[in-house]
Amino acid sequence: MTETIALTIVSFIGILILLVFAHEFGHFITAKLARVKVEEFGIGFPPKIYSFKRGETTYSINAIPLGGFTKMVGEEDPTLPGSLASKSIPVRILVLSAGSLMNILLPILLFTMSFMIPHNATLETVKVQEVATGSPAQIAGIAPGDTILEINGHKIRNRGDVGYYVQLYLGAQVTMILESDELTAKEISLKPRWNPPEGQGATGINIIGVDNTTVRVSEPVWKAVPSSVVQCWEILVLFRNEVVRWFIGSSVPQVTGPIGIAKITGQIAKSGISPLLEFAALISINLAIINLFPFPGLDGGRLIFVGLEWIRRGKRISPKREGLVHLIGFALLMLLIIIVSYFDITRIIQGG
Repeated sequence: MTETIALTIVSFIGILILLVFAHEFGHFITAKLARVKVEEFGIGFPPKIYSFKRGETTYSINAIPLGGFTKMVGEEDPTLPGSLASKSIPVRILVLSAGSLMNILLPILLFTMSFMIPHNATLETVKVQEVATGSPAQIAGIAPGDTILEINGHKIRNRGDVGYYVQLYLGAQVTMILESDELTAKEISLKPRWNPPEGQGATGINIIGVDNTTVRVSEPVWKAVPSSVVQCWEILVLFRNEVVRWFIGSSVPQVTGPIGIAKITGQIAKSGISPLLEFAALISINLAIINLFPFPGLDGGRLIFVGLEWIRRGKRISPKREGLVHLIGFALLMLLIIIVSYFDITRIIQGG
């Protein structure tokens, strides 16, 4: 029990520090290149544990490991020498977006490492167990007992692959290669549904896996890098598809706070370093997207003010007012984290 808790804490804090460092380093390096004065580069939130100063910048490690910050001079006030607000609109957009850009680029490295490290993979024959009446699968000619071999050119290794590619191509034409019980191959086309009837799924099939085997796999670097780029792009597509499902009412957002993520991290860490790296990559991409939300206190909220300045042809909102808006937004975000963490603790206590 103690070892599990220690593994969870170490894994979670390690991933969090890595993602926060990458994000803040993006802001930091672009600010330095743009000759914006950086007063402090901090990992975690105060109180400070350790700090030192090099040149104009203080580098600090802080006690609350739930984020970080790059404190730049004059983020809202253009009158201060070396301020961010005094730079051109394109430069400010680059500096404010650089954190999320780093959180998009980091997963390419993490997935590459994951694919190169020898890890367990499940291989199984995926068979169709049931086909819902009137579903896209039935209309296309899929029958119980068919074996799914390929989806849009992707070889199917296990049941997880089927769910992954179906969700990836929601609403799009999908080509499947199947094999019937008579060992006859057939090619069919269908469109996975955005909003299927309850219990049917996007295509209307239930599947089972037979002849399961576990093998050790790894990829050489020249295959791992392009695979990582494709993986990152597909995750962005999956995120977009999920947002569309929210809007059409076929899915509801599932919110998890730091405590819930820490619990999941501990469970994944037991499976090995490769799954943990993939989970860190997924969290990094989510962090990039969330930070670009147009909410005060986030990078996206600051970008909105830059956009308003451009629309108003250089007329700025007063630094005091903008600073107050971001302060209120940050406070609301902290409150949201506390509320979500409360429900995370409740679920854990109840065995969820």
